[in-house]
Amino acid sequence: MKQSLKFAGAGMFFMALVSLAVGQETRVYREGGNWAQEVTGSLDAARILRVKVETGSVRVEGGSQSGISYVIHRRAYTSSEAQARREFDSYKITASVKGDTAWIVAEWQGRRRKRECAGDFVIKVPRNLELAKIETDGGNVTTTGIAGRAEMESGGGSIHLDDVEGAISAETGGGTIDVGSVGGDVNLRTGGGTIKIASAKGKIVAESGGGSVIVISGLQGAVIGTGGGNIQVQKCQGTVRATTGGGSVDLGDIDGPAEIETGGGSIRLGWARGAVKAETGGGAIELNGVPSARAQTGGGGIIAKFQSSTGAHTDSWLETGAGDVTVYLAGDLPISIRAAIELANGHTIRSDFADIHVNVEGGSWGPKTVTAEGNLNGGGPVLKVRTSTGNIVFRRVSH
Repeated sequence: MKQSLKFAGAGMFFMALVSLAVGQETRVYREGGNWAQEVTGSLDAARILRVKVETGSVRVEGGSQSGISYVIHRRAYTSSEAQARREFDSYKITASVKGDTAWIVAEWQGRRRKRECAGDFVIKVPRNLELAKIETDGGNVTTTGIAGRAEMESGGGSIHLDDVEGAISAETGGGTIDVGSVGGDVNLRTGGGTIKIASAKGKIVAESGGGSVIVISGLQGAVIGTGGGNIQVQKCQGTVRATTGGGSVDLGDIDGPAEIETGGGSIRLGWARGAVKAETGGGAIELNGVPSARAQTGGGGIIAKFQSSTGAHTDSWLETGAGDVTVYLAGDLPISIRAAIELANGHTIRSDFADIHVNVEGGSWGPKTVTAEGNLNGGGPVLKVRTSTGNIVFRRVSH
């Protein structure tokens, strides 16, 4: 994460640009007990927009206009107009075009770096803009309504993107990231804020240092990680990998494989059409509608439903250090069962299937081990079920 922007030599660079802002106007006026400045201007159309702002929020809006226009609103928290104007003058704004790139740059002059004079930058661009690249040291960033790509970076503010047809990347030191509709790949990182993605047609990569991650819809798989927050994915095609240091993971309809890991939270999966791997340090695991699964928890219970029509079936195993395991099996599913309770005093294995045979070993005074084996519908991939202390139950489902 870049915590500061490099503006060295920017003044000399922009003196050489071939096209400066057209019709830029500035007015200073009283706003409550303080002073405000409004800067308006326009630039010729360009394929790329670059914005570098040391302080302040930036909003980029795509629309039907042919060129680029901007409105910058700044405040100086002083009752003196003369002092306010000095503050405004010390934070220089340059707008210009070089080649196919439009630049808007705001930087503090000299050693004077008054942070009380931050601004709000609103920039309107043609919808067919190919790239919007926005950088700010700490303010919020918003980009909406463009056909191209968007690259956003903030030292710590929040980031919002919506109605972007190309790929997006966004990075913030700690703010939230909120994404609406995106037509390409999504690459997001925040030092600790929440990430929410409504709809992405490309692959999703989202990482938070500790906040929650929510995905409503993805079409090409997702790789999601958080240091400790919860993860929720409602619907996603392709492979989903979800990792959290301690939060819960809740996946809905996954049209592909799923890999889930949490340091201690619960895991719930609604449906998957590929192999599932789920691991938690101590929470419960619930898997509904899976073709095969490898699930392990240090201490919670496991519920797993194996369907005959969700995908290719391979060997599976379910294991918990201390908890009950309930397995739901489709009546027509060809599968071979191997189950065991290591310390079975007070616990047992129950089954709806006559072909699963239960065996009890151990004396009346010592620890007992309960095992079960059986081949359903002629047998098939092996399902191994194990708990150190808890019940194991096999239930029949009609579909």
